[in-house]
Amino acid sequence: MARSRSGTRGRRGPRKPQRRDSAAVAAAVQVAEPRERGAIELPLTITVKELADLLDVNPADVIRELIKSGIFATINQLIDRDTASLVASELGYEVAEPTVAAGTASGNGEVEAPVSQAVKEVLFEEDKAEDLQPRAPIVTVMGHVDHGKTSLLDAIRTTDVAAGERGGITQHIGASEVIKDDRRVVFLDTPGHEAFTAMRARGAKVTDIAVVVVAADDGVMPQTLEAIDHARAAKVPIVIALNKIDKPDANVDRVKNELAEAGVVIEEYGGDVPLVPVSARTRTGLDDLLEVTLLVADLQELKANPKRSAVGTIVEAQLDKGRGPVATALVQTGTLRVGDIIVVGSTFGRVRALENDKGKRVTKAGPSTAAVVLGLADVPEAGDILRVVTGEKEARAMVEQRKAAESARAGEAGGRATLEDLYRQIQAGQTKELRIILKADVSGSLGAITHALDALSTDEVRINVIHEGAGDITDNDILLAAASDAIVVGFNTKLVDTARRTAESEGVDVRLYEIIYKLTDDIDAALKGLLEPEVVEAVEGRAEVRQVFRVGKNTVIAGCYVTEGHIIRGGARVWRGGKVIATDRIESLRRFRDDVREVAANLECGIGLANFNDLAEGDVIECFTTQTISRAATG
Repeated sequence: MARSRSGTRGRRGPRKPQRRDSAAVAAAVQVAEPRERGAIELPLTITVKELADLLDVNPADVIRELIKSGIFATINQLIDRDTASLVASELGYEVAEPTVAAGTASGNGEVEAPVSQAVKEVLFEEDKAEDLQPRAPIVTVMGHVDHGKTSLLDAIRTTDVAAGERGGITQHIGASEVIKDDRRVVFLDTPGHEAFTAMRARGAKVTDIAVVVVAADDGVMPQTLEAIDHARAAKVPIVIALNKIDKPDANVDRVKNELAEAGVVIEEYGGDVPLVPVSARTRTGLDDLLEVTLLVADLQELKANPKRSAVGTIVEAQLDKGRGPVATALVQTGTLRVGDIIVVGSTFGRVRALENDKGKRVTKAGPSTAAVVLGLADVPEAGDILRVVTGEKEARAMVEQRKAAESARAGEAGGRATLEDLYRQIQAGQTKELRIILKADVSGSLGAITHALDALSTDEVRINVIHEGAGDITDNDILLAAASDAIVVGFNTKLVDTARRTAESEGVDVRLYEIIYKLTDDIDAALKGLLEPEVVEAVEGRAEVRQVFRVGKNTVIAGCYVTEGHIIRGGARVWRGGKVIATDRIESLRRFRDDVREVAANLECGIGLANFNDLAEGDVIECFTTQTISRAATG
């Protein structure tokens, strides 16, 4: 089975070379012809399927338009009126103005006026070709730890200043601007691909180009592969910056071959991915890197309309004791001005002040410009979309509408992809792609599991492993799954605590297996619509062994301190050195001399296991409960 290039590393041979020219980019853009029918009316919230029925189109067409905007939705997921209007417009439909009845009730019971026509034009109307102007590319630098991401950015800034080029460089507000040949390049200073993907999971697409840094002396590493997978999942062009070429043990050819094995075929090998040798230490190749970045940007024909009201994305935000909520916004189109009324996620306000990347007060910020925004009522979240509206009344109505939509979504069971969703969609006769994030204990297991999953693909469902790797399931895996609407499958590995909490909050389906055939049987059953009842496990609490008491020859009581949750009788695992050394059950649980049913966090207790007696100080006893849930679809 050949996997999609946009969502997998494609380990089965090099990809077919593609020409990167402007004609190909232009040919990829298709404009829907206007529908010969009246304007349609949309409710405050609507599911993807209901919208497809209303527009008389295939649900896949609606999902495709949502993906273009960076929104990965399932067929039963709720979307708000703003998003639905955008999809309808892209499919060639005219959307009717909301009536007063469709307005939002305020706290005092009055119905707020709906979003005005002026606001609607800002959000959904196409810009005229004569109003579009070239804009600076927005670049995110990613790669493996210690491969020189920060050093490379610092070198680019220092080189630019030393060369005396106009404009200068500043690192101030989460973004850096570099001037090359009188053209700006905007570098986002993010912590890495985790932040990149977290923003994309919220529907924000702020990056035009991903520069993946690879150390010439170290080669392609796990985080290198993750960065590549994340960029591909977001359909962002990749530029490889081969760093540290000045080191004696640098092996450029080895790195090129490792990239090819990972499915990244560079231009030298007939592929479409540029590779630029650089050295952050000696400042070699930095001009070449900027020139290639600008070339890739030119092929995308990046343009924006500076005359319209601003639309942007929040890069970072915090509460400043002296200035209140402070947000760094990256303006993507339009011009943001002091005094504008803005809606950002679930909050709004009037722009009281703007600061540029040099920390100086400015009156406006145009496309591809980062600016600190003061004046919001609350602190927004990274990835929230900023939009300028015509007045506070409209802003308040939009915020209330979004809060209502969020509440409706929260009422759903997550909204992310699960095997149960797949079962229901197959029963409904819909074609579906199952995306999987695969983690295993060792790399050797990955090939066997991937081959087994490939064999399960059918005409109805195609399995797409968009990322695979060895090691524990981390927050980054969960965020990528949330952004790509994938499930996470682990083999002989564990879900770290923070990742478990992230999976719960994001509604990501995580499946853990210890036997390959159980893994493949479960997914095969889902593909065929024959899911057996699922045994769901819930971790109730953890306790650290502080002291061990031996009572008789075969009985051991562990004096413990409950560090998380609560301890109850039932299933238990013993962790030592990050690994499970025993699975048993808690047979006795005491507080002082009394038998108790449970012990809460931050309390001491005595725990006796049924069979395992080889406990030691420092062990962690994790108790869990299981519940059998039917997974058969209803209706």
